[in-house]
Amino acid sequence: MKCKDRLEAYLRENKVPFQVQHHPKAFTAQEIAASEHIPGKMLAKVVIVFADGKMAMLALPAPFRVDLAKASALLGAKEVRLAREEEFAAAFPDCEVGAMPPFGNLYGLPVYIDACFPPAQDFFFQAGNHHEVVRMRYQEYERLVKPVVGEFCLHEREKSRSQ
Repeated sequence: MKCKDRLEAYLRENKVPFQVQHHPKAFTAQEIAASEHIPGKMLAKVVIVFADGKMAMLALPAPFRVDLAKASALLGAKEVRLAREEEFAAAFPDCEVGAMPPFGNLYGLPVYIDACFPPAQDFFFQAGNHHEVVRMRYQEYERLVKPVVGEFCLHEREKSRSQ
């Protein structure tokens, strides 16, 4: 079963309304947001990290980067580092590499999501491939995945201050 099919079955099983939207093949979250004509802050991208040697999934808005110090504090880990694609690809055998949806619960991974997603809005994310996104209510996502919500984004204003 492909990732998208697995995800759709899970959403239907849990009676969650959603839409799948097609777009031209794109590989970065910002390209996807632009092709879908949605603000990057509404599109969740997935970043895989190793926290004290254990894999975890982070979900954050497309335009932002992970602040490893904040992530370390949130995850309660001494060391957090970004995972390389070859290190995590096997954990998502039914997804195209780099296009995983923020549903780590379907893959036995803990999920952490940045608190900057507005809870009463729609939420977009990749459907396990590089040419489709899923749109659903953020509140439904939180109900299903039960992610740890916290702050780990590096915002542009913080980036410019630290340079």
